[in-house]
Amino acid sequence: MSAKNYWLAFGIGVSAGAAVALLYAPQTGVKTRKRLRKGVEDAGDYLVDAGDYLKEQAERFSEESQKALKRTRGKVESAVEKAGDAVQSVVKSAQSLV
Repeated sequence: MSAKNYWLAFGIGVSAGAAVALLYAPQTGVKTRKRLRKGVEDAGDYLVDAGDYLKEQAERFSEESQKALKRTRGKVESAVEKAGDAVQSVVKSAQSLV
């Protein structure tokens, strides 16, 4: 069984268990619906907060990667420039020998 199928079966099992628990709950339907509504609202708030957190982390990661890219680009350009100077020096030395 793949991980995807496992989690799908797990989710279905949790949902079925929750449904059975609601059917046998020792509360009135009004109280149960209020608790469900509150649970859904809390879950929605949690998802909004989690989404905001993930968005902030993605933006921070993007900024850090941009900075790292700029630093790396500068180092590569410097290395290429030094290599070009070294090649020119070698060429001049070779031409003076000829």
